[in-house]
Amino acid sequence: MSFLDILFGKPLATSEERGEHIGVAAGIPIFGLDGLTSAAYGPEAAMVFLIPLGLQGLHLIVPIITAILCLLVILFFSYRQTIAAYPHGGGSYTVATENLGATAGLFAAAALMIDYILTAAVGISAGVTAMVSAFPKLHPHTLAFCLAILVFLAIINMRGVRDTGLAFVVPTFLFVGSLAIVIAVGIFKYIASHGHPMAVVAPPPIAPASEMIGLWLLLKAFSSGCAAMTGTEAVSNGVMAFGEPRVKKAQHTLTVIIVLLIMLLFGTSYLANAYHIGAMDPTIPGYQSVLSLLVCAVMGRSWFYFATMGCVLLALALSANTAFADFPRLTRAIALHDYLPHVFTLRGRRLLYSHGIYALVTFTAIILIMFDGVTDRLIPLYAIGAFLAFTLSQAGMVVHWRKVGGAPGKMLVNGIGAIATGIALIILVITKFMEGAWITALLVPTIIYGMIRVKRHYTRIYHETAEAKPLDVTNLEEPIVVIPMDRWNRMTEKAMRFGLVLSKDIRVLHVDCDEEPSALCAVWEEKIARPLRGTDLPQPQLVLLKSHFRFIINPLVHYILELEKVHPTRKVTVLVPELVVRHWWENVLHNQRVQVLKVILLLRGNQRIIVVNIPWYLNPR
Repeated sequence: MSFLDILFGKPLATSEERGEHIGVAAGIPIFGLDGLTSAAYGPEAAMVFLIPLGLQGLHLIVPIITAILCLLVILFFSYRQTIAAYPHGGGSYTVATENLGATAGLFAAAALMIDYILTAAVGISAGVTAMVSAFPKLHPHTLAFCLAILVFLAIINMRGVRDTGLAFVVPTFLFVGSLAIVIAVGIFKYIASHGHPMAVVAPPPIAPASEMIGLWLLLKAFSSGCAAMTGTEAVSNGVMAFGEPRVKKAQHTLTVIIVLLIMLLFGTSYLANAYHIGAMDPTIPGYQSVLSLLVCAVMGRSWFYFATMGCVLLALALSANTAFADFPRLTRAIALHDYLPHVFTLRGRRLLYSHGIYALVTFTAIILIMFDGVTDRLIPLYAIGAFLAFTLSQAGMVVHWRKVGGAPGKMLVNGIGAIATGIALIILVITKFMEGAWITALLVPTIIYGMIRVKRHYTRIYHETAEAKPLDVTNLEEPIVVIPMDRWNRMTEKAMRFGLVLSKDIRVLHVDCDEEPSALCAVWEEKIARPLRGTDLPQPQLVLLKSHFRFIINPLVHYILELEKVHPTRKVTVLVPELVVRHWWENVLHNQRVQVLKVILLLRGNQRIIVVNIPWYLNPR
């Protein structure tokens, strides 16, 4: 078994695809871990903006989270309908493109790509934040841990959908189970103490209020808390990953995810208010997340605390897997419409769209490095892409039901979803613009412009190459064969023999950089010209190109391009002898003039210049 088989698993045949389909149990961690783990940072993201209000601000967290949960329930019913209407995958891009047109589809595509990249970055950074909350000495190594987890996730996901689901089932249910215990014990203590629970480990005191309650502050808190909703679309995007009946399994998976998320979000925010736990400034020494303070307050800083924070770290780090599950499917769908390189449609050794994973890892690493892996610096960029996609998807579904007809109730549900997410999107853009949302606002049109350019490129190729007429058999002439030759050896002999088969007009190009006669000229008569005399084979012409400045490539290219101009009706075939070594590192032992020559001819040539490799393979030792 090779190292690649051990690391990524054995290659899967296309016929084995059915075995890669998943059920509800595996679907929850694959498509829901991002949403579920947002309970670890969603309430805190909102509470950070309530710090200036002191204790009064803490009392507002439950109403704010309740408003977010109402929006979440609306999206839940909307996406259940989307899954049923699009059993082959009903992500925002597909729904918007089919119902609102190509432009709306491009906006959805750009928004989703940004959202998935940030989903991966925020999930990983939030997991590392949980770790450094438990072990503050590790804080200086935040970025290194983020990048290490990113590489680990890439390896796990390259093993295939089924293996990924199995690997993430236990961490997901450990995370949900440990937080459920904390919430249950916390609520029990709250009830038993008649609303005045005593914290086992007292949280830092709430700073006195420095501002008055204002609409702007509440809107900023609401928009930050909306980061908890970003994984809602994942299931509808990945319906094809489920086994039959896939629609029912996808809907059940979405239901379980949303119910668990509501329980976790409301429970953590309710207990944070009950135990008087406020958000801390993440830049100060000794920083702890709200979740860390909550577990300490309810359960104490015992073994259960470290076990719970370990589960939180693991689940948060793995929550980026939602992006790994959906980003490759999204890029494939976009590439099928020619808006991304076609390489994104290719399936790898484990029946995955591997190039989507490569792209996701690259862009996520760039984002983490740019923002030093700090979650709070990433949050302002987050959610805008998701809510733009939500809005376009719901609006597209309204048009879909209108086309289908006879579904006023379904149209109403999606219409409410479109209005609600549209309002939330406007709030997000306004409140987060100066904090970093302007980056997302700039990236969306930039990505759309790039996708349009890719589409134009493929359209141009299609029009130039898709000629449907019969084979043209007129004006067929032998090509002029050109063989660049430095010296006479077995490699150049192979090229010459092939050239003699192709044409009667053969030009051997030799660049002479010295004043003395070259070695090729000295053997030309004996080795080449004499054996050809008396045969019906053509006599090659030796062309000497002088180069007083020791340039090799330029004289060759200049001659070939001029030859093509002088013979406008004939093709010029350049035979390039090339040594093929057995090991990649042996390439550094040889000059790469052959590669440079080929690249220049491909870039500066045209339809009538043909470059042919004549490889010489070294014998194995």
